[in-house]
Amino acid sequence: VQLQASGGGLVQAGGSLRLSCVASGRTFSNNGMGWFRRAPGKEREFVAAMSWNGSSTRYLDSVKGRFTISRDNAKNTVYLQMNSLTPEDTAVYYCAAGRTAFSATIETYYRVWGQGTQVTVSS
Repeated sequence: VQLQASGGGLVQAGGSLRLSCVASGRTFSNNGMGWFRRAPGKEREFVAAMSWNGSSTRYLDSVKGRFTISRDNAKNTVYLQMNSLTPEDTAVYYCAAGRTAFSATIETYYRVWGQGTQVTVSS
């Protein structure tokens, strides 16, 4: 069972990136999914989450209105569209699959983690 995150890169402030997270080995279409990030020298923090059917979403306050989480259960993929990026968004971004169908903001709720993808925003 694996989660593979991709789509990171180097972008200028104000730019956009779309991260993807593909699950392999089993389906996570019945699980809540989340995105977290770890900035240099900081603890990992919650960014966004979505319930199994997309009916519930949660966001870190500082990304509301700029980031959008979505999912395509037929493709076993969850996305994070990031717009209006700032240098403060620079971090390694991780996707994770939750223990149940619901969305959640706490790390301990998530039981399978991807390897992370680096996002660097230059000023």
